[in-house]
Amino acid sequence: MARVSLTPRRTFFFRFMEWYSKKTYGKVLDPGKALAHQPDVLRADLRFERSVAKWNRLDADLKALAEMATAASIGCSWCMDFGYWVSRERGMAREKLVDVPRWRESGAYTELERDVMAYAEAMTATPPTVDDELAARLVGRLGEPAFVELTAMVAVENLRSRVNAALGLTSQGFKDSCDVPQGAEPVSTAHQRR
Repeated sequence: MARVSLTPRRTFFFRFMEWYSKKTYGKVLDPGKALAHQPDVLRADLRFERSVAKWNRLDADLKALAEMATAASIGCSWCMDFGYWVSRERGMAREKLVDVPRWRESGAYTELERDVMAYAEAMTATPPTVDDELAARLVGRLGEPAFVELTAMVAVENLRSRVNAALGLTSQGFKDSCDVPQGAEPVSTAHQRR
């Protein structure tokens, strides 16, 4: 349950954010409702997210896996729900998204994807546990610009997930509107049992 009300004062700015959110995502995002209690924080967050959306040196699927591995490490169900939906809308493979919380046991990922998720988890640990070998492998495979973007994306997702989790925001049902029925077994797990 949210730790702040999700019915902030309906300022002009909030009504604009509400309209944009409904138009873009089909519903008003709970983080926006929560942050609207402090309009300066909401404005800064929206400007920041618009800037982050322009980053393009890292492959979109790798970026999504890094974000979701970070959210899973922190335990942000809102971020997992929204991340799943955004990635499915982009056409990312369902089994890769469903298996993120148990990526080490899943056969759905390439070696590079596993390194990206390991890096996201290592960066998210407190204190961070990134080792030189993993970083060097990623720099070698991605190049420095994409590696820097990966690092920044994990830090951004730490911000998002920690704020949302601390505010008590939970799944908003985005995943329910995708093609995975609730309780469905991940494809890679079903394949491993055969």
